[in-house]
Amino acid sequence: MFLPIANALPKSEIEKLKLALGSHMFVSGKATVGGHAKAIKNNEQLAADTDLPLLNRVEEGLLSNPLFKAAALPKCFVKTIVSRYRQGMHYGLHIDEPMMNGIRTDLSFTLFLSEPSDCEGGELVIEETDGDREFKLPSGSLILYPTTTLHRVAPVVSGERLAIVGWVRSLVRNNADRETLFDIENVLAALRAINTERAVLDRLYKVRANLMRRWVED
Repeated sequence: MFLPIANALPKSEIEKLKLALGSHMFVSGKATVGGHAKAIKNNEQLAADTDLPLLNRVEEGLLSNPLFKAAALPKCFVKTIVSRYRQGMHYGLHIDEPMMNGIRTDLSFTLFLSEPSDCEGGELVIEETDGDREFKLPSGSLILYPTTTLHRVAPVVSGERLAIVGWVRSLVRNNADRETLFDIENVLAALRAINTERAVLDRLYKVRANLMRRWVED
């Protein structure tokens, strides 16, 4: 499931974060990868020892976003970083690490801080069996996708691409199972909106609860 979430965080929070980032040091992104990735990764990341409480607020904000929470079923954030791409920078086709900090990664997300017009190029390109999908969303919007996918960041021709990239350990390991639970949650929301009788809702609540008992790894 590839899920774009518009306005994942309020614009006011995004502006505060961008303002705070202006006074911090960025270093080569090659420092955080090894082997094959070093040859294809050409970007900058916020220095690992940077004390940036706003990143914690980003995670807290996403956990309070109903759509993100329903789709990801997050157990925890594994890692969250700030990435910057300037003219000529890119990240070649790759797959993210299955384990980070000793924790399994199930979902990846890119929270766009820059507006699409801030740079030419810089699309997040995710490989699918029927072709590539490109994402370049407005500032404050997010794309959530399975960490099992191959993806890349297209070269930035001009301007600057600024984004927060993160990885989530989900309560439900399997992507198809998570998508099923997300679909059920959406149906429940639609039925609640039209005041469907409680007896019908209870049956769906039962299905969802029992599927979670089967699939959740607590």
